[in-house]
Amino acid sequence: MSSSIRNTTAAVRRIAATSTSTVGRRNLSSTPRRLGGDAHAHGDHYDPPSGWLFGVQPGKYQQEGWEKVWFWGFFGSLGMAGLAYCYKPDTSIQTWALEEARRRLEAEGILEDKN
Repeated sequence: MSSSIRNTTAAVRRIAATSTSTVGRRNLSSTPRRLGGDAHAHGDHYDPPSGWLFGVQPGKYQQEGWEKVWFWGFFGSLGMAGLAYCYKPDTSIQTWALEEARRRLEAEGILEDKN
């Protein structure tokens, strides 16, 4: 009986020894680690300084084709939104409550009709 206990104890120790060593070597991340650093774009991204702001030389400015469309579209829609906001109907709870109270008082005869 003592030999079977020894064999069982030895087997448990072997299992414990192998399981702790593999756990110690596991990565915490589930994705594999990339090596080599080849996941970026190739070529040089450095633009040498030209001495001009944004690389534009001074002189007469020539507009691009989209600039006028963008200007009138942006500020035109901003102006239309401002007009729509000025003429929107009053839907506040205070205005509704005032009109409802006036209607009820007129119906009871406490307040005279506007007409």
